[in-house]
Amino acid sequence: MKKSKKIQSAEHVSALVSAFKCPICGSSMEVEGLKSLVCTRHHTFDFSKQGYLYLLPHSVKSQYETELFAARQKIIMESNLYTSIHQVIARLIQTYIDVPDTLMIDLGCGEGSHLQKVLDESIGLQLNGIGLDISKEGVSMAAKQYEQPIWLVGDLAHLPLADHSVHIILNILSPSNYQEFKRVLSQNGLVIKVVPRANYLKELREALFVQEEKREYSNEDTISLFQKHFHVVEKIRFHETKKLTKNELENLVRMTPLSWSAAPDLKEAFMEHSSLDITIDLDILVGKHIGE
Repeated sequence: MKKSKKIQSAEHVSALVSAFKCPICGSSMEVEGLKSLVCTRHHTFDFSKQGYLYLLPHSVKSQYETELFAARQKIIMESNLYTSIHQVIARLIQTYIDVPDTLMIDLGCGEGSHLQKVLDESIGLQLNGIGLDISKEGVSMAAKQYEQPIWLVGDLAHLPLADHSVHIILNILSPSNYQEFKRVLSQNGLVIKVVPRANYLKELREALFVQEEKREYSNEDTISLFQKHFHVVEKIRFHETKKLTKNELENLVRMTPLSWSAAPDLKEAFMEHSSLDITIDLDILVGKHIGE
């Protein structure tokens, strides 16, 4: 008889429990009865039926809704729009990390598809994956779809992880909290941050926005801030175009916050294309602790 997702997740967390700390008091934690994660001061967090852990001290309302995550999941898993990026990240991990039972966390994981694809591309490496996001909707979807990683609802500003417990931090097109990143990153650990460049999804931006300032984007400030906190050992510019079908274009519109402020008629017009070349233009920043 196959174990439930709840039991599988509890066993997985139990094997890695030294990496966790209580999000309320900061004390160490243990898995009790394959039902709950409990700290030494008895703060208790139950595993959900789907297997994820809710590690926020209070409920948070996220702007990101189920429709957005479902569309993002389809784009990432069913089109090849981001496949090359996942392959590059997997190669970077193989190049820079050589420790057994590597612990990798995707911070700002959303519905988990980027993390799962990186794990899929990293066959042969001993990677333990954790995905964390503040959106319960996204993490719940991740836990339903992908059994391999551990899924956490948590706060980037107060990570429920012990100091220097993580070998690899992924931060893919998501916000950052570098003080917390530095706290949880192990000695010789790796931060891989993916940030958009000026031409990222330019076809969508040009279709949805009339104002020039919304069509344009610069990542200079983002890169400069990263460089203040980490030693950049490699910076890769990634640029390619992929043809998307009408259905994929519809999912592209639904998955991006770019469309939140766009006029409905402009969104409809974009989704009427039978197919369209879409530009992926990104910088991949590879960082270590300063001094390493």
